Amino acid sequence: MNNLDKIFNSVLAKIIPSEDEIKFINGIILKLKKLLGASAEKFKVKYTKIEAQGSTGIKQTQLKGDYDIDLFIGLDYGQYKPKYEGLSKNKLKKESKKNFLELCTNWIIKSLKTEEFFNPRLLYAEHPYVTVDFLTNNTKIKIDIVLFFDLDLDYIKANGPITAVDRSPWHGRFVRDELTIPQKNDVRLLKQFFKAAHCYGDKSALGKVGFIGYSAELLIYYLGDLSSLFRQFHELETKPLDYYNRSETELMEIIHFQNDHLIITDPIDKNRNVASAISRRAYKYCKHLVSKFLEKPSESFFEQTEIKEADLTEFKEKKIHHFYVAEFFNQDKDIHYTINRDKLYSLADSIKAMGEWEYSHNERFGSIQFELYFDDILNEYDLAFYVENPEISESFLRQGPPLTEKFHVRKFKEKNPNFIVKDDFLWVETRRDFKDFLGFLCDYINLNIPENFQIRNISDITAIKTKLAKQTLYILDNMVLPFI
Repeated sequence: MNNLDKIFNSVLAKIIPSEDEIKFINGIILKLKKLLGASAEKFKVKYTKIEAQGSTGIKQTQLKGDYDIDLFIGLDYGQYKPKYEGLSKNKLKKESKKNFLELCTNWIIKSLKTEEFFNPRLLYAEHPYVTVDFLTNNTKIKIDIVLFFDLDLDYIKANGPITAVDRSPWHGRFVRDELTIPQKNDVRLLKQFFKAAHCYGDKSALGKVGFIGYSAELLIYYLGDLSSLFRQFHELETKPLDYYNRSETELMEIIHFQNDHLIITDPIDKNRNVASAISRRAYKYCKHLVSKFLEKPSESFFEQTEIKEADLTEFKEKKIHHFYVAEFFNQDKDIHYTINRDKLYSLADSIKAMGEWEYSHNERFGSIQFELYFDDILNEYDLAFYVENPEISESFLRQGPPLTEKFHVRKFKEKNPNFIVKDDFLWVETRRDFKDFLGFLCDYINLNIPENFQIRNISDITAIKTKLAKQTLYILDNMVLPFI
């Protein structure tokens, strides 16, 4: 047994769930099936199957202590198809959402008002679904109950899904049937590695989304085992993984693949890239860690620890003035954290775009990098920024038309009597709205902050208020900037 295998086996012994855990989860699933099945008869609801999906369901790729359950309820598409005939994709989406909403509200939530199943509530992703907590022995387990159209695999491959989750049961069956038990254990190790790197799922510390469970499962499927994957991890950017054995040229002909930096195609849907949402930052940081692990293997790469707080005493005077933070509190707990995450990423993208260039396309504050980190339990969301030129001149020379364009020259001169001629163009000195980044940042955020957020602090890093902000700064300085 080589050194890598010894480390993998040692880590696996700590993260693989016990038989008691699996029996416990299966017992909850059985209770749910009976409860929903009985109430379906009462409410005259027709369904095709109730099946536990995800890592704790038919995949069996969960980690120790992962009790969350994804229960999927299949609906016969033939029953709904007549209602949808002739509808555009958008209208079909709205109509199906309406149907799912009715079933969630009038069947599933009403069925779950028991002593064990606590606080059933409606949430939204692609379409409505129900989340409920199972309470026993001071343990709270989150259960998501999702409706889907139970489509044949041939139908999905030929036409695509009706809703985004219609593929999910087939994902589960693919992993169940195509991965061996050793491969499923390698998936567990890979998930643990991504979690230890803080690059897993939709709460990834780097970028909007890190590696998701299905992407980890497919990476092991395509490359065979964890050792092989790690040895080839640095090549993923340049070597697409395709179930259908298409060339890179063929894959690049698919329009929505063209801007994707990683390609891991979905065996269930040949036109879907499972890696499309994985952040480039998460990949680059994980690539760095994989390289370090192979260089000097250690179990420490699989140990989940809290993200460090930036030590401000280590920031030199020159460096400290390039970093800024914006600290927010979410005032509406009903808004899902992914929606809040996306709102703040959009805000930060706008700050970057507006901060780097003037409206006239003259350079403004230079290169701007940012990262978002949040704690949805505390409802705290923080942005950290690195700015190349935090202090700039009060004015700049804005370029006008070339001297050869007589009409535009005349108009420019009328509007700008203080013009100058330089290099065969007209120019005018233009006063900036802001000469320091902090003033620009405060103004822009105050004008554009989503209404459910309260601004707690916008400052340079000497005035950071919270632990989370220091962690956000650490992420930007140590996990993002070195790999851009």
